[in-house]
Amino acid sequence: MTEPIFQLSDIATEMHTRIQRDFADINPVVGVRRSLRDSGIPADAMTIDCLKSHKRILLVLHDQQPGVMHYQFCFTDRDPIEDFRQMPFKDVTAQTLYDWVTFYFSGTAH
Repeated sequence: MTEPIFQLSDIATEMHTRIQRDFADINPVVGVRRSLRDSGIPADAMTIDCLKSHKRILLVLHDQQPGVMHYQFCFTDRDPIEDFRQMPFKDVTAQTLYDWVTFYFSGTAH
C-alpha cells in the first residue's frame, strides 16, 4: 500500500496541473515535508503556497490518526496556529484542493 503522503502528492499534482491550465494568475508551489519525523513527530506535511500573497494551505498526516488529514489555511511568514481542521483522508480529492486553492489564493479569502 502506498504511503498517504505519496497519495496526497499524486492528488496535489493533478490539482496543480488543473490550476495552471485554468488560472494564469495562480501558480501554487507544492512542497512535501518529511522533516517533522526528524523532530520526533510521527507525521508528514504538505504545503501549498502562493508566493504573491504569502498564503499557505498546510496539510498534515499523522501516523497516530490514520485516515484523517489535518489542514489549515495560514500564511508562509507566520507560524501556524494549533487549531487544525480535519477531514477523512478518503474524501480528499484533486477537486477539494483545487477548490481550496482557487478560493484562498484568489484574493477573496483573508
